[in-house]
Amino acid sequence: MRAGRITLARVALHGFVGLVLVFLALPNLIVIPISFNPTTVMEFPPRGFTTHWYKRYAQLPGWLDATFVSFLIAVLTAIISLILGTLAAYGLTRGGFRGKTALRSLLLLPLVVPSLIFAIAIYKLLLALDLVGTIVGFVIAHSVLAIPFVITIMSASLRGVDPTLESAARSLGASRLATLRRITLPLVLPGLLSSALLAFLVSFDELIVALFISDPYISTLPKKLWDGIRMEVDPTLAAVSTILLAVSFAVLLLLASLRKILERRQV
Repeated sequence: MRAGRITLARVALHGFVGLVLVFLALPNLIVIPISFNPTTVMEFPPRGFTTHWYKRYAQLPGWLDATFVSFLIAVLTAIISLILGTLAAYGLTRGGFRGKTALRSLLLLPLVVPSLIFAIAIYKLLLALDLVGTIVGFVIAHSVLAIPFVITIMSASLRGVDPTLESAARSLGASRLATLRRITLPLVLPGLLSSALLAFLVSFDELIVALFISDPYISTLPKKLWDGIRMEVDPTLAAVSTILLAVSFAVLLLLASLRKILERRQV
């Protein structure tokens, strides 16, 4: 009887979670069939099938450039935020110093600050540095947003590594850097990959900051999509939205696959 209740509770929980996921994902997934609609009106359900709007995305000026810029910024953001976030997480996890809690809260502050407030603040900073509308400015802004996610993931990963392994390596003559490179980082490799991919997604899908620091010459794909919605609504926008969804889904699928592979190797 008790096992039956547990099974029923699990089924109810899984069913509820499934409904929530459908409720959250369905509005996003509707743009996929709309992007193949042969008519010039964004309507659902579609009246037929065509890839014309994807060809138009490739032919219209600005779309491919914005896509390349988004990928470039996202890759650079992932690299920089992974390095800085991992070092910060290591210091916060392994270090014992005064003010550690306050420092951690300060580093994680971008997670709780409203996006609009952060966008205004980073715009003022980049404007003073003459970096508005530059790749460097985008990377700085997106890295500030992504580093807290890296710190959170890597702190959890580092807590799962037995400190005695590092102490043993140090006692055998290894330097702190060699211990970090040969002992710690291989053990937290799943966390590193998760952090890098999540930082990539944070940058690639970011819009609010891009609205402030873009210029007519450098614009990300979400910013270009926003401009398209304001000026002209046609199924090309649905095609671009589908591409954004596909990239996000591919990154998440890659993340899940890599984690499973690494977990099997560690076992």
